[in-house]
Amino acid sequence: MPFPKLATLIGGLLLSKGGRRMAGRHAGKLALATLALQLWEQRRAARHRTAAPGRSGHPRRRWSGRRV
Repeated sequence: MPFPKLATLIGGLLLSKGGRRMAGRHAGKLALATLALQLWEQRRAARHRTAAPGRSGHPRRRWSGRRV
């Protein structure tokens, strides 16, 4: 299983002294940002799975019977 990009970034931050200080100060914000990113990716993936291949996300318009 590949490592998520955000985990790699946060891991890099935690290797430096200044990064650990920043991560400690903003731990709640980092956690919320991580959860928001994961939720956004899950919803985006679900939207792409449900769409039929070769069709847009909008349903077809029905013919009203009127001739133009």
